[in-house]
Amino acid sequence: MLKNSLSISLMAALAAFAFAGLAQAQSSAPNLSGTYRCQPQPDPCKWQGQTPTISQSGTKLELKINSDELAEGKLTSNITVSAGPPYNAEGLVRPDHSIEWSNGTKWVEQ
Repeated sequence: MLKNSLSISLMAALAAFAFAGLAQAQSSAPNLSGTYRCQPQPDPCKWQGQTPTISQSGTKLELKINSDELAEGKLTSNITVSAGPPYNAEGLVRPDHSIEWSNGTKWVEQ
């Protein structure tokens, strides 16, 4: 009986530790606000000479592609973003906060 109690206590402690780690990992969403430089990778950037900017409030993103084009976006996980029209792309956030877009370009934070 003592052995079963010890096993249950150990499992409960491990579960509590795992949930605490998961909660901490989920709260570490990247801050993507800033000015970026578009790099062809492998497709050319549509807006040559422009430096797109991202403003972030929680998981909501606003991508200013050039002076007259904005795209609403969302941080869909700690490593993925989604941008609506006119950009219409999904992105993978790298550890250096660069974003590799599904349209073949990469934004590097300046």
